[in-house]
Amino acid sequence: MANVGTASAVGPRVIAVAEGSPADRAGLQPGDEIQRVNGRVPRDIIEWQWAIDEELVELSVTRQGVEFDVDIERLMGESIGIEVHSAVFDRVRTCDNHCDFCFIHQLPKGMRRSLYLKDDDYRLSFLYGNFTTLTRFTEADLERVITEHLSPLHVSIHATDASTRSAMLKNRRGAMSLRWLSELLHHGIEVRGQLVVCPEVNDGDVLDRTMAGIVDRFHQLASVAVVPLGVSRFNPSTAMRPHSRDEACQVIDTIERWQHVCRDLFGRSMFFAADEYYVMAERDMPPLDAYEGCPMHEDGIGMARTFEAEFNGVVDTATGTRRGFFAAVDLPTNPAAYTGLRSQPVTLGPSRRNDRRGPIHILTGELGARVITPLVRSLDRSDITIHAVENLHFGGNTGVTGLMCASDIARVLTGIDADARILLPDVCLSDDGRFLDGPHLDELPRQVEVVATDGAALRAALEEQP
Repeated sequence: MANVGTASAVGPRVIAVAEGSPADRAGLQPGDEIQRVNGRVPRDIIEWQWAIDEELVELSVTRQGVEFDVDIERLMGESIGIEVHSAVFDRVRTCDNHCDFCFIHQLPKGMRRSLYLKDDDYRLSFLYGNFTTLTRFTEADLERVITEHLSPLHVSIHATDASTRSAMLKNRRGAMSLRWLSELLHHGIEVRGQLVVCPEVNDGDVLDRTMAGIVDRFHQLASVAVVPLGVSRFNPSTAMRPHSRDEACQVIDTIERWQHVCRDLFGRSMFFAADEYYVMAERDMPPLDAYEGCPMHEDGIGMARTFEAEFNGVVDTATGTRRGFFAAVDLPTNPAAYTGLRSQPVTLGPSRRNDRRGPIHILTGELGARVITPLVRSLDRSDITIHAVENLHFGGNTGVTGLMCASDIARVLTGIDADARILLPDVCLSDDGRFLDGPHLDELPRQVEVVATDGAALRAALEEQP
């Protein structure tokens, strides 16, 4: 160690050092602030990973206001053993759109501060699958994405008509920012698109023209998720409302018509409707193979069919990750993933359960109940009850399982017999076991078993013997 002096803390902060790792052997400690890596200041975890992929890593570190140098020697392929505090070391690029359909604008007051942070950062799009509108994207960003091949990215399109998109985003740059999408696709970056459909705004003929525009201008897109807007009781816009059944049917019809076009032209469907549309339309969902590998699984595309396949043992392992809306904001590496989803199941130590083995009660969202009910019914068991937890906390058309809150769950628990075994999906919990409205799992009035949100895990829990 040398060059000891005073400095203010910048860059990533060390939150954990693996025992026996190169960083541990070099004397690095949790709380150390890394100023420079090999003489350069990394802006994010992407640059950090590139920088530490050397046999000799030279760090400038600040500890308690004193700066010193640390040389870390590692074997090629050996983990350096450092966990840092965030994925972004400089400032997260926040969203400057003002979409009426944005769920962040529909949150009640008094929730965790991290839930109110909106990002429009291409780095978090690459790292966590967050959607970016590209309204803050720059030429320098494009150069970096191409040079480092940051792929795939996830882009919110909503409409290809410039005036419609600008009006939806309430940002004049929304009329022009899809030019970046063209550039990304031209340079071979894989991009997955999203259309949030709002009744009487970008549905009907507008949706039809948008899909035509995508086929014409952006046909290299890997896939496009078509999802309905979510409306909570706190939505300040009177123009936003849920779809009617007929409107949901029309959206599905438009998607399926363009799927046929894309299969004829490109040999793939490209457009996929969210499972929620089929529930609203009271239609059967497509078979599992129609989802072409479920590339947009985390956006609610094909989740029901994969859950069904897992439950029935058609697939050997869980498909995709099971992550709850908002959950990743609690992960130390994702500072602003308000639309990002948890990348790993909740880990809470031993499963919490009652000692007695009575009847089984499954807690799930209203939409989840429509998927689970026929599966459980096929087991022909009278000891299983499914509770579709009404989301009074958010209200509106909020019915997904990942948005279940402690207050609503507690209300349901009070009506369940004391000898019951209660199953709760992990998708509604943050990584440390907290619900969106703040309480921890331990604060529920009854003990529950946390079960991974996939069909195989639920089936195993139901078949578990006392």
